[in-house]
Amino acid sequence: MPFDAQLRVGPSLNPPSTTYFFGTDDIGRDLYSRVILGVRFTWLPAIAIIALASVFGSVIGLIAGLVGGWIDELLKRIIDVFFMVPSMLFAMAFSAILGPGTDHSVIAVAICWWPWYAWIARDELVRIKGSPHFQGALVAGTSRPRQILRYGLPGVFPSLITAAGVDVANVVTTLSLMSFLGLGQPDPAPELGALVSRSLDSLTMFWWLPILPATVIFLICFLANLFGDAVRTNMRGR
Repeated sequence: MPFDAQLRVGPSLNPPSTTYFFGTDDIGRDLYSRVILGVRFTWLPAIAIIALASVFGSVIGLIAGLVGGWIDELLKRIIDVFFMVPSMLFAMAFSAILGPGTDHSVIAVAICWWPWYAWIARDELVRIKGSPHFQGALVAGTSRPRQILRYGLPGVFPSLITAAGVDVANVVTTLSLMSFLGLGQPDPAPELGALVSRSLDSLTMFWWLPILPATVIFLICFLANLFGDAVRTNMRGR
């Protein structure tokens, strides 16, 4: 960042120039520096959400797929509830209950995202359970924790990695929309969605204020989609 993102560094509402790459906002803060800082407020929470949701969801899915019975049926009913209602609505509801803030946004979105990974882990494990090496482990009396760690997790892992790679763009979009709606960190935190929302009224006169942060959101999602496609192609090649 060429300037402190929170301090006035020049004239207010200065258009993009060689000194201020993205111009300045209504206070005189450098918009480029604020957008760079906003990427951190968007990218790192997205990675944290995927990590939390994939770990928790895969553990629940592996247990349900291995044990079966009423536990498996209960998991399927819970997942059906989450699949019937858009995850964004659940995330907004949980975030409104918890209050604004990055930590609360991460928790709210992760709560809504884990069923997807649980479903993948459960389906993959059910498929693997019919394989000869897994049946051999059952006959040999292998404990359930060892069955999951030795035979289940290695078979499920590629599908989870593929889903996580594809999901990055979706989570970034969700977080940006939540901050756009005021469910992220309060002002003056430079979250990308909030930067767009706070300056949307200035679109016709000071176009750079909403357009450039929105463009960065698009680029992040575009690169994340390329990454997800690369991961999916690589996993299929194996």
